[in-house]
Amino acid sequence: AMSRKSALESSASALAQADVGVSGIHPSVIANAMGDSASAEALDRLNRAAQGTKNVENAKALGRAIQAVQLQDYAKADKLALKLLEKDERLGLAWHILAIAREKTGDFASSLRAYEAALTLLPDHGPVAGDLGRLAFRMNMPELAAKFFAHYRLSRPDDVEGANNLACALRELNRESEAIEVLKAALNANPEAPVLWNTLGTVLCNIGDGAGSIVFFDEALRLAPDFSKAYHNRAFAKLDLGDIESALVDCEAAMRNPGSPEDLAMMQFARATILLALGRVSEGWDAYESRFSPALTDAPRFQIPGVRWSGQDLKGKSLMITTEQGLGDEVMFANMLPDIVEALGPDGFLSLAVERRLAPLFARSFPNVEVTAHRTVAYEGRVFRAAPHIENWDRFDYWAAIGDFLPSLRPSAEAFPKRPAFLQPDPARVAHWKAQLEKLGPGPKVGLLWKSLKLNAERARQFSPFHLWEPVLHTPGVVFVNLQYGDCDEEIAFAKQELGVEIWQPEGIDLKADLDDVAALCAAVDLVIGFSNATINLAGAVGTPIFMLTGASSWTRLGTDYYPWYPSVRCFVTEQYGVWEPTMGRVAEALRDLAAS
Repeated sequence: AMSRKSALESSASALAQADVGVSGIHPSVIANAMGDSASAEALDRLNRAAQGTKNVENAKALGRAIQAVQLQDYAKADKLALKLLEKDERLGLAWHILAIAREKTGDFASSLRAYEAALTLLPDHGPVAGDLGRLAFRMNMPELAAKFFAHYRLSRPDDVEGANNLACALRELNRESEAIEVLKAALNANPEAPVLWNTLGTVLCNIGDGAGSIVFFDEALRLAPDFSKAYHNRAFAKLDLGDIESALVDCEAAMRNPGSPEDLAMMQFARATILLALGRVSEGWDAYESRFSPALTDAPRFQIPGVRWSGQDLKGKSLMITTEQGLGDEVMFANMLPDIVEALGPDGFLSLAVERRLAPLFARSFPNVEVTAHRTVAYEGRVFRAAPHIENWDRFDYWAAIGDFLPSLRPSAEAFPKRPAFLQPDPARVAHWKAQLEKLGPGPKVGLLWKSLKLNAERARQFSPFHLWEPVLHTPGVVFVNLQYGDCDEEIAFAKQELGVEIWQPEGIDLKADLDDVAALCAAVDLVIGFSNATINLAGAVGTPIFMLTGASSWTRLGTDYYPWYPSVRCFVTEQYGVWEPTMGRVAEALRDLAAS
C-alpha cells in the first residue's frame, strides 16, 4: 500500500509540473470523468472525517470550511483552510478542502499542489486519487488520470464512477480493448447505469464503429431520456454515418439539458460545425464563435492588449491579427488574408502572428505585412496565445483573431474567391525539388499523405487504414513521393515488401518542422493525395492539384461536393467512416485516368 501511495504522490507531483501540447478545438464525443470533488456525497464524507478529528477546535473550523464549499463560497473555504494550515500544516483534511476550493475557482496549479499534500497526509487517499484523476482528465493528461482512477478503483471496485472514469482515461489513451473490458464487467453488475452505456458508445466511436455505438447511446437514452451527453454523442455517431440532418436534431436536443457549462460549450461548438456541414454557412459562422467559450478547456485565452475588431471599416487602419486553432486551420483561414490586405488599402498596415514554422512562408507571401511568431502554451489546464515579438501595441487601431473575418468575408460557399493560390513557396527550393523529382524517371509525381498503421485515436476513424491504399499504389506509370510527417518506416516497408511499390523518401527535409520547404516540395509534385491535415492545407494554399479524401459530414466542405478553400482540390467523399474501400477504388480510377493522359 505504501509503495502504491508513493507512486501516486510522484504522479501528483508530475501532474503539477507537466507541460502539455496545444492544438485546435475539434468536435468530439462527451464522456468525461464522473463525480465532483464538491458533491453532496463528497462533502458528507469530508464532514464525517472532520467530526472524527480529535482536536475539537479544528473539527469545528473544518466543518465551517466544508459548509462554505457547500454554499459555493470558495473564497471563504480557502481562507478557513489556510487559517487551519497556519496552525497545523499536516492537517490533511484542510489541504483537501483547500484543493477543492482552488479547483472550483480555476486555480489548477495550486489546487494540484494542495491535492498532492492531502494525498500524502490522509490515510484514506482513494477519494483524493479520484479528485486528482478528474483534474488530470480535465487537463488532457489521460495517462496520469488512468493511474489515479485505477487507484481509486482498488478501494471501490464496484463503484460505477470508478469504472466509468477509468474507461474514459483508457479510451483517451487509445487502449479501447481494455476500456471495453472494464465497462463490460461494470455493466454486468450495473446494467441500469446509463452513464456506462454512454461511455461504451464513445469507445466504439473511437474505433470507427458508428453503427455499433448508436445501439449503446440508444440504450443510455432508454434508461435516461434526458441524458444530454448521450444525445450529443449519438449526434456524433450519426455524423460518422453521414446523417447530418438527424445529427443536428440530436445536438439541439442535447443542448436543452446540458450537464455542465463545459458540456454546453462543446455542444454549441459541435452545432456550429454541423450547420457548416449542412451548408448553412452564415448561421454556422455565427455559432462558431463558441470556439472561444471560457468553459472550453482548449479555448484560447488571447493575451493581446487593445481593442478587438468587431466589424469596423478597416480602410487606412493599423491591424494586428493572430492566426488560430491548429496548424492546418492557420493555413486554411489565411485564404482571407488577401481580402483583409485589400480592405486595409495602401494606407493601412497589417501585423500577422503565425505559428513559428509558418513565418518564413507567410513573410514571403505577404511582403508588405509584418509577420511574427505567436506563442501558444498550455498552463494550469488552460490555453494561452500571445504575440511576444510585438513590443509597441499603441500603433494598432484593432486586433483580431483571423476567424473573426469569416462571417463577413466568407458568408457562403459561393463567397470564396477562385484564387488558384495565396501562399508563395521559395522558387529556388521548388526548382531544387523539381530537379530531384525528374531524376526519378517519367510519369506524374504524386505526393501521399496517410495515417500510421498503428493510429487508433479518436481521429483515426477519419483515415483509411494503410493497406487499403493498395489499388492506388498499384497505379502504373506513377512515381509516389512521401509527404507524411512522423515515423513512416513501417508503411513504406509495407508498400515495398507486400505491394512491391517504392515510395520515394525526399532527403534533407524534416516533413514536420521545415514547413517552408514542405510547401516548396508540395508545389514541385504534380498531385497530392490524402486526408486533410497541415501538409495538405499547405499544398492547397500553393495551388497544387489535390485528390482529398473526406467524410460525408466534413464541415470544411461547407455543404458542397467541392472544397471552397482551395480550387485545386477534387473531393472523394466516403459515405461513412470505416467503409473506405469504395472511396479508395474511385481514387485509384481517377489516378489511372490522370496517369494515362
